[in-house]
Amino acid sequence: MNTLDRLRALIVAIRGNRFQAPRLAGVDEITSIADFTARVPFTTKADLVADHAAHPPSGSNLTFPQARYTRFCQTSGTTARPLAILDTAASWDWMLGNWARIYRECGIAPGDCVYFAFSFGPFLGFWTAFEGAAKYGCLCIPGGGLSSAARIRGIVQHRAAVLLCTPTYALHLAEVAAREGVDLRGSAVRKIFVAGEAGGSVPAVRDRISAAWNGAEVLDHYGMTEVGPVAFQKTGEPDALHIIEESYFAEIIDPATGSPANDGRTGELVLTPLGRDASPLLRYRTGDLVRRRVGQATRLSDSGRRVACPTPTVPGGFVLEGGILGRADDMLVVRGVNIFPSAVDAVVRAFPEVAEYRVHVTRNGEMTELSIEVESDDENIAARVAAKFIEAFTLRIPVTRVVSGTLPRFELKARRWQR
Repeated sequence: MNTLDRLRALIVAIRGNRFQAPRLAGVDEITSIADFTARVPFTTKADLVADHAAHPPSGSNLTFPQARYTRFCQTSGTTARPLAILDTAASWDWMLGNWARIYRECGIAPGDCVYFAFSFGPFLGFWTAFEGAAKYGCLCIPGGGLSSAARIRGIVQHRAAVLLCTPTYALHLAEVAAREGVDLRGSAVRKIFVAGEAGGSVPAVRDRISAAWNGAEVLDHYGMTEVGPVAFQKTGEPDALHIIEESYFAEIIDPATGSPANDGRTGELVLTPLGRDASPLLRYRTGDLVRRRVGQATRLSDSGRRVACPTPTVPGGFVLEGGILGRADDMLVVRGVNIFPSAVDAVVRAFPEVAEYRVHVTRNGEMTELSIEVESDDENIAARVAAKFIEAFTLRIPVTRVVSGTLPRFELKARRWQR
Protein backbone atom coordinates (compact mmCIF):
# COMPACT_ATOMS: atom_id res chain seq x y z
CA MET A 1 0.00 0.00 0.00
CA ASN A 2 1.08 3.59 -0.56
CA THR A 3 0.91 6.30 2.10
CA LEU A 4 -2.59 7.44 1.20
CA ASP A 5 -3.94 3.89 1.37
CA ARG A 6 -2.27 3.40 4.77
CA LEU A 7 -3.83 6.63 6.08
CA ARG A 8 -7.26 5.54 4.85
CA ALA A 9 -6.88 2.12 6.49
CA LEU A 10 -5.74 3.71 9.75
CA ILE A 11 -8.74 6.04 9.90
CA VAL A 12 -11.15 3.16 9.29
CA ALA A 13 -9.46 1.07 12.00
CA ILE A 14 -9.68 3.74 14.73
CA ARG A 15 -13.19 5.12 14.27
CA GLY A 16 -14.34 3.45 17.50
CA ASN A 17 -11.51 5.08 19.50
CA ARG A 18 -13.08 7.49 22.04
CA PHE A 19 -10.21 9.99 21.82
CA GLN A 20 -10.07 9.98 18.02
CA ALA A 21 -13.80 9.86 17.20
CA PRO A 22 -14.53 13.57 17.80
CA ARG A 23 -11.34 14.52 15.96
CA LEU A 24 -12.51 12.56 12.93
CA ALA A 25 -16.10 13.82 12.99
CA GLY A 26 -17.15 14.56 9.43
CA VAL A 27 -14.02 12.97 7.97
CA ASP A 28 -15.60 10.19 5.91
CA GLU A 29 -13.25 9.48 3.03
CA ILE A 30 -9.76 10.89 2.58
CA THR A 31 -9.32 11.63 -1.11
CA SER A 32 -5.72 12.81 -1.07
CA ILE A 33 -2.76 13.67 1.14
CA ALA A 34 -3.77 17.32 0.93
CA ASP A 35 -7.30 16.37 2.02
CA PHE A 36 -5.91 14.54 5.05
CA THR A 37 -3.78 17.50 6.19
CA ALA A 38 -6.63 19.95 5.57
CA ARG A 39 -9.34 18.03 7.46
CA VAL A 40 -7.54 16.21 10.28
CA PRO A 41 -6.40 18.44 13.17
CA PHE A 42 -3.01 18.35 14.86
CA THR A 43 -2.58 16.40 18.09
CA THR A 44 -0.40 17.94 20.81
CA LYS A 45 1.20 16.73 24.01
CA ALA A 46 -1.22 19.00 25.86
CA ASP A 47 -4.13 17.12 24.28
CA LEU A 48 -2.76 13.83 25.62
CA VAL A 49 -2.08 15.27 29.07
CA ALA A 50 -5.65 16.59 29.31
CA ASP A 51 -7.07 13.26 28.12
CA HIS A 52 -5.07 11.32 30.72
CA ALA A 53 -6.27 13.70 33.44
CA ALA A 54 -9.88 13.21 32.34
CA HIS A 55 -9.59 9.44 31.86
CA PRO A 56 -6.99 8.04 34.30
CA PRO A 57 -4.81 6.12 34.37
CA SER A 58 -4.19 5.43 30.65
CA GLY A 59 -6.38 7.96 28.83
CA SER A 60 -9.08 7.22 26.27
CA ASN A 61 -6.86 6.84 23.21
CA LEU A 62 -7.44 3.08 23.12
CA THR A 63 -8.89 1.55 19.98
CA PHE A 64 -9.57 -1.89 21.46
CA PRO A 65 -10.88 -3.30 24.76
CA GLN A 66 -8.17 -3.10 27.42
CA ALA A 67 -8.01 -6.91 27.63
CA ARG A 68 -6.26 -6.91 24.24
CA TYR A 69 -3.39 -4.72 25.43
CA THR A 70 -0.23 -6.51 26.50
CA ARG A 71 2.46 -3.81 26.79
CA PHE A 72 2.76 -0.77 29.05
CA CYS A 73 5.23 2.08 28.57
CA GLN A 74 5.30 5.68 29.66
CA THR A 75 6.88 8.92 28.59
CA SER A 76 9.90 10.27 30.44
CA GLY A 77 8.07 13.21 31.98
CA THR A 78 10.68 15.70 30.73
CA THR A 79 8.07 18.22 29.52
CA ALA A 80 4.92 17.05 31.35
CA ARG A 81 3.60 14.45 33.77
CA PRO A 82 4.52 10.95 32.49
CA LEU A 83 1.88 9.51 30.16
CA ALA A 84 0.98 5.82 30.08
CA ILE A 85 0.93 4.37 26.54
CA LEU A 86 -0.53 0.89 25.96
CA ASP A 87 0.10 -1.42 22.99
CA THR A 88 -1.42 -4.61 21.67
CA ALA A 89 0.77 -7.48 20.51
CA ALA A 90 0.18 -6.39 16.90
CA SER A 91 1.13 -2.72 17.40
CA TRP A 92 4.19 -3.78 19.41
CA ASP A 93 5.26 -6.16 16.65
CA TRP A 94 4.92 -3.31 14.14
CA MET A 95 7.48 -1.32 16.13
CA LEU A 96 9.85 -4.29 16.27
CA GLY A 97 9.65 -4.40 12.49
CA ASN A 98 10.76 -0.78 12.36
CA TRP A 99 13.80 -1.66 14.47
CA ALA A 100 14.65 -4.54 12.12
CA ARG A 101 14.72 -2.01 9.29
CA ILE A 102 16.97 0.27 11.34
CA TYR A 103 19.45 -2.48 12.23
CA ARG A 104 19.62 -3.70 8.64
CA GLU A 105 20.16 -0.22 7.17
CA CYS A 106 22.85 0.53 9.75
CA GLY A 107 24.96 -2.52 8.92
CA ILE A 108 23.99 -4.74 11.86
CA ALA A 109 23.79 -8.43 10.95
CA PRO A 110 21.92 -11.30 12.59
CA GLY A 111 24.33 -12.95 15.01
CA ASP A 112 26.00 -9.68 16.04
CA CYS A 113 26.38 -9.24 19.79
CA VAL A 114 24.52 -6.13 20.98
CA TYR A 115 24.90 -4.61 24.47
CA PHE A 116 22.07 -2.49 25.90
CA ALA A 117 23.65 -0.19 28.51
CA PHE A 118 20.59 1.09 30.30
CA SER A 119 18.21 0.14 33.07
CA PHE A 120 14.99 -1.34 31.77
CA GLY A 121 12.32 0.95 33.16
CA PRO A 122 8.96 1.72 31.51
CA PHE A 123 10.54 3.48 28.50
CA LEU A 124 9.46 2.21 25.10
CA GLY A 125 12.74 2.83 23.28
CA PHE A 126 14.68 0.45 25.52
CA TRP A 127 12.28 -2.46 25.19
CA THR A 128 11.56 -2.14 21.47
CA ALA A 129 15.28 -1.80 20.64
CA PHE A 130 16.11 -4.90 22.69
CA GLU A 131 13.25 -7.08 21.50
CA GLY A 132 13.67 -5.84 17.93
CA ALA A 133 17.31 -6.91 17.95
CA ALA A 134 16.44 -10.31 19.42
CA LYS A 135 13.75 -10.88 16.78
CA TYR A 136 16.22 -9.75 14.09
CA GLY A 137 18.59 -12.50 15.24
CA CYS A 138 21.19 -10.68 17.34
CA LEU A 139 22.68 -11.89 20.62
CA CYS A 140 21.28 -9.35 23.08
CA ILE A 141 22.93 -8.57 26.42
CA PRO A 142 20.92 -6.44 28.90
CA GLY A 143 22.89 -4.16 31.21
CA GLY A 144 19.93 -3.32 33.44
CA GLY A 145 20.67 -3.31 37.16
CA LEU A 146 24.45 -3.38 36.72
CA SER A 147 26.89 -0.68 37.71
CA SER A 148 28.70 1.24 34.99
CA ALA A 149 31.93 -0.59 35.84
CA ALA A 150 30.18 -3.96 35.50
CA ARG A 151 28.70 -2.90 32.18
CA ILE A 152 32.11 -1.92 30.84
CA ARG A 153 33.54 -5.28 31.83
CA GLY A 154 30.59 -7.06 30.23
CA ILE A 155 30.95 -5.13 26.97
CA VAL A 156 34.63 -6.07 26.70
CA GLN A 157 34.34 -9.61 28.04
CA HIS A 158 31.51 -10.67 25.74
CA ARG A 159 33.00 -8.95 22.67
CA ALA A 160 29.93 -6.83 22.02
CA ALA A 161 30.02 -5.39 18.50
CA VAL A 162 27.22 -2.89 19.05
CA LEU A 163 26.41 -0.62 22.00
CA LEU A 164 23.11 1.19 22.63
CA CYS A 165 22.82 4.05 25.15
CA THR A 166 22.39 7.82 25.40
CA PRO A 167 25.21 10.08 24.08
CA THR A 168 25.94 11.25 27.62
CA TYR A 169 26.19 7.72 28.93
CA ALA A 170 28.51 6.62 26.11
CA LEU A 171 30.95 9.29 27.27
CA HIS A 172 30.45 8.37 30.92
CA LEU A 173 31.17 4.69 30.20
CA ALA A 174 34.44 5.69 28.56
CA GLU A 175 35.25 7.78 31.63
CA VAL A 176 34.51 4.79 33.89
CA ALA A 177 36.65 2.53 31.70
CA ALA A 178 39.63 4.86 32.17
CA ARG A 179 39.07 4.97 35.91
CA GLU A 180 38.78 1.16 36.10
CA GLY A 181 41.89 0.63 33.98
CA VAL A 182 39.92 -0.92 31.07
CA ASP A 183 41.57 -0.15 27.73
CA LEU A 184 38.78 0.34 25.19
CA ARG A 185 41.23 -0.36 22.40
CA GLY A 186 40.60 -3.98 23.32
CA SER A 187 36.86 -3.55 22.86
CA ALA A 188 35.09 -5.14 19.88
CA VAL A 189 32.51 -2.32 19.70
CA ARG A 190 32.33 -1.04 16.12
CA LYS A 191 28.97 0.76 16.20
CA ILE A 192 27.27 2.81 18.90
CA PHE A 193 23.58 3.70 18.61
CA VAL A 194 22.71 6.81 20.61
CA ALA A 195 19.27 8.23 21.33
CA GLY A 196 17.27 10.14 23.91
CA GLU A 197 19.23 13.40 23.55
CA ALA A 198 20.17 15.79 20.78
CA GLY A 199 23.87 14.91 21.18
CA GLY A 200 23.64 12.25 18.49
CA SER A 201 22.92 15.02 15.99
CA VAL A 202 25.86 17.17 17.13
CA PRO A 203 29.10 16.41 15.21
CA ALA A 204 31.35 17.43 18.12
CA VAL A 205 29.55 15.01 20.43
CA ARG A 206 29.65 12.14 17.92
CA ASP A 207 33.34 12.73 17.25
CA ARG A 208 34.14 12.72 20.94
CA ILE A 209 32.23 9.47 21.52
CA SER A 210 33.94 7.83 18.55
CA ALA A 211 37.38 8.90 19.76
CA ALA A 212 36.66 7.57 23.26
CA TRP A 213 35.56 4.21 21.81
CA ASN A 214 38.52 3.55 19.53
CA GLY A 215 36.92 4.92 16.36
CA ALA A 216 33.54 3.15 16.62
CA GLU A 217 30.91 4.58 14.27
CA VAL A 218 28.31 6.62 16.18
CA LEU A 219 24.79 6.37 14.74
CA ASP A 220 21.96 8.63 15.82
CA HIS A 221 18.43 7.30 16.29
CA TYR A 222 15.18 9.21 16.77
CA GLY A 223 11.94 8.02 18.29
CA MET A 224 9.33 8.85 20.93
CA THR A 225 7.25 6.75 23.28
CA GLU A 226 4.13 8.35 21.81
CA VAL A 227 4.91 7.34 18.21
CA GLY A 228 7.63 4.64 18.30
CA PRO A 229 10.99 4.27 16.46
CA VAL A 230 10.92 6.85 13.67
CA ALA A 231 14.26 7.61 12.05
CA PHE A 232 17.87 6.47 11.84
CA GLN A 233 21.27 7.57 10.61
CA LYS A 234 22.55 5.32 7.84
CA THR A 235 26.00 3.83 8.23
CA GLY A 236 28.60 6.01 6.55
CA GLU A 237 26.20 8.95 6.27
CA PRO A 238 26.53 11.30 9.26
CA ASP A 239 24.51 14.47 9.80
CA ALA A 240 21.22 13.10 8.47
CA LEU A 241 18.30 11.09 9.83
CA HIS A 242 16.14 9.01 7.49
CA ILE A 243 12.48 8.71 8.41
CA ILE A 244 10.95 5.27 7.85
CA GLU A 245 8.40 6.45 5.29
CA GLU A 246 6.65 3.08 5.05
CA SER A 247 5.72 3.49 8.71
CA TYR A 248 5.24 7.25 9.20
CA PHE A 249 3.60 10.10 7.37
CA ALA A 250 5.83 13.06 8.20
CA GLU A 251 5.28 16.79 7.82
CA ILE A 252 7.31 19.87 8.75
CA ILE A 253 5.37 22.95 9.78
CA ASP A 254 5.98 26.49 10.92
CA PRO A 255 5.64 26.18 14.73
CA ALA A 256 3.94 29.57 14.98
CA THR A 257 1.37 29.26 12.19
CA GLY A 258 0.97 25.51 11.64
CA SER A 259 1.35 26.01 7.89
CA PRO A 260 3.78 23.80 5.91
CA ALA A 261 7.42 24.85 6.08
CA ASN A 262 9.12 25.13 2.73
CA ASP A 263 11.71 22.47 1.93
CA GLY A 264 15.05 23.50 3.35
CA ARG A 265 13.50 25.68 6.07
CA THR A 266 13.62 24.77 9.74
CA GLY A 267 10.27 23.78 11.22
CA GLU A 268 8.52 21.46 13.66
CA LEU A 269 8.26 17.76 12.86
CA VAL A 270 4.71 16.34 12.74
CA LEU A 271 4.21 12.57 12.65
CA THR A 272 1.38 10.13 11.96
CA PRO A 273 2.34 6.50 12.74
CA LEU A 274 0.77 4.35 10.02
CA GLY A 275 0.80 1.00 11.82
CA ARG A 276 0.20 1.69 15.50
CA ASP A 277 -3.59 1.61 15.56
CA ALA A 278 -3.84 0.44 19.19
CA SER A 279 -2.90 3.88 20.60
CA PRO A 280 -2.98 5.95 17.41
CA LEU A 281 -1.85 9.50 16.88
CA LEU A 282 -2.82 11.66 13.93
CA ARG A 283 -0.59 14.58 12.96
CA TYR A 284 1.28 14.59 16.28
CA ARG A 285 3.29 17.75 16.91
CA THR A 286 6.57 16.45 18.29
CA GLY A 287 8.02 19.81 19.32
CA ASP A 288 11.29 18.84 17.61
CA LEU A 289 12.85 21.23 15.12
CA VAL A 290 14.16 19.76 11.87
CA ARG A 291 15.12 20.75 8.36
CA ARG A 292 14.41 18.61 5.30
CA ARG A 293 17.25 17.90 2.90
CA VAL A 294 16.86 19.72 -0.41
CA GLY A 295 17.92 18.58 -3.88
CA GLN A 296 16.57 17.38 -7.19
CA ALA A 297 14.46 14.30 -6.56
CA THR A 298 10.85 13.25 -5.96
CA ARG A 299 7.81 14.31 -3.99
CA LEU A 300 4.83 12.58 -2.39
CA SER A 301 1.79 13.04 -4.64
CA ASP A 302 -1.79 13.37 -3.43
CA SER A 303 -2.23 9.67 -4.21
CA GLY A 304 0.56 8.86 -1.77
CA ARG A 305 3.09 7.81 -4.42
CA ARG A 306 6.50 9.34 -5.16
CA VAL A 307 6.64 11.23 -8.45
CA ALA A 308 9.30 13.28 -10.23
CA CYS A 309 9.58 16.90 -9.12
CA PRO A 310 9.79 19.80 -11.53
CA THR A 311 11.58 21.85 -8.88
CA PRO A 312 14.33 21.02 -6.38
CA THR A 313 13.08 19.16 -3.34
CA VAL A 314 14.22 16.21 -1.23
CA PRO A 315 16.46 13.37 -2.49
CA GLY A 316 16.31 9.84 -1.18
CA GLY A 317 13.06 10.10 0.76
CA PHE A 318 12.29 12.14 3.85
CA VAL A 319 15.74 13.02 5.19
CA LEU A 320 16.34 15.38 8.12
CA GLU A 321 19.49 17.37 7.43
CA GLY A 322 21.57 17.69 10.60
CA GLY A 323 19.21 15.38 12.49
CA ILE A 324 17.22 16.92 15.34
CA LEU A 325 18.22 20.57 15.54
CA GLY A 326 16.52 21.36 18.85
CA ARG A 327 13.13 21.68 20.46
CA ALA A 328 10.71 24.51 19.79
CA ASP A 329 10.24 25.08 23.53
CA ASP A 330 13.96 24.85 24.39
CA MET A 331 15.19 27.92 22.53
CA LEU A 332 16.37 30.76 24.73
CA VAL A 333 16.90 34.37 23.67
CA VAL A 334 20.00 35.62 25.46
CA ARG A 335 20.64 39.31 24.85
CA GLY A 336 19.00 39.06 21.45
CA VAL A 337 20.72 35.83 20.38
CA ASN A 338 18.71 32.63 19.81
CA ILE A 339 20.44 29.74 21.59
CA PHE A 340 19.51 26.04 21.62
CA PRO A 341 20.95 23.55 24.12
CA SER A 342 22.42 21.56 21.22
CA ALA A 343 24.50 24.59 20.19
CA VAL A 344 25.91 24.90 23.72
CA ASP A 345 26.62 21.17 23.73
CA ALA A 346 28.54 21.52 20.45
CA VAL A 347 30.79 24.22 21.91
CA VAL A 348 31.52 22.48 25.21
CA ARG A 349 32.06 19.02 23.71
CA ALA A 350 34.72 20.42 21.38
CA PHE A 351 36.98 20.49 24.46
CA PRO A 352 38.08 16.94 25.37
CA GLU A 353 39.38 18.30 28.69
CA VAL A 354 35.79 18.89 29.85
CA ALA A 355 34.37 15.76 31.49
CA GLU A 356 30.91 17.20 32.24
CA TYR A 357 29.12 20.54 32.40
CA ARG A 358 26.04 22.27 33.81
CA VAL A 359 24.13 25.34 32.60
CA HIS A 360 22.33 27.78 34.91
CA VAL A 361 19.52 29.87 33.42
CA THR A 362 18.58 33.00 35.38
CA ARG A 363 16.50 36.12 34.85
CA ASN A 364 17.86 39.65 35.28
CA GLY A 365 14.75 41.77 34.99
CA GLU A 366 13.41 41.00 31.51
CA MET A 367 16.73 39.53 30.38
CA THR A 368 17.64 35.83 30.27
CA GLU A 369 21.20 35.06 31.32
CA LEU A 370 23.34 31.92 31.16
CA SER A 371 26.28 30.79 33.25
CA ILE A 372 28.13 27.52 32.86
CA GLU A 373 30.13 25.19 35.09
CA VAL A 374 32.66 22.91 33.39
CA GLU A 375 34.30 19.97 35.13
CA SER A 376 37.96 19.68 34.21
CA ASP A 377 41.48 19.27 35.58
CA ASP A 378 42.70 21.99 33.22
CA GLU A 379 42.99 25.18 35.26
CA ASN A 380 42.73 27.36 32.14
CA ILE A 381 39.69 25.66 30.64
CA ALA A 382 37.11 28.23 31.78
CA ALA A 383 38.73 31.07 29.84
CA ARG A 384 39.11 28.92 26.75
CA VAL A 385 35.48 27.80 26.76
CA ALA A 386 34.29 31.36 27.39
CA ALA A 387 36.33 32.55 24.40
CA LYS A 388 34.71 29.86 22.24
CA PHE A 389 31.26 31.07 23.27
CA ILE A 390 32.17 34.59 22.20
CA GLU A 391 33.34 33.21 18.86
CA ALA A 392 30.21 31.07 18.36
CA PHE A 393 27.49 33.42 19.65
CA THR A 394 29.16 36.84 20.05
CA LEU A 395 28.12 36.59 23.69
CA ARG A 396 30.05 36.77 26.94
CA ILE A 397 28.83 33.81 29.00
CA PRO A 398 30.43 33.34 32.43
CA VAL A 399 32.22 29.99 32.66
CA THR A 400 33.47 28.50 35.94
CA ARG A 401 35.71 25.47 36.37
CA VAL A 402 34.82 22.88 39.00
CA VAL A 403 36.98 19.96 40.11
CA SER A 404 36.60 16.44 38.78
CA GLY A 405 33.70 14.44 40.19
CA THR A 406 31.71 17.53 41.18
CA LEU A 407 28.89 17.41 38.64
CA PRO A 408 26.23 14.67 38.37
CA ARG A 409 26.38 11.87 35.78
CA PHE A 410 23.39 10.60 33.84
CA GLU A 411 22.35 7.23 32.48
CA LEU A 412 19.07 8.43 30.95
CA LYS A 413 18.35 11.85 29.47
CA ALA A 414 20.84 14.32 30.90
CA ARG A 415 19.41 17.23 32.87
CA ARG A 416 22.24 19.72 32.62
CA TRP A 417 20.09 22.81 32.27
CA GLN A 418 19.05 24.31 35.62
CA ARG A 419 16.23 26.79 35.21
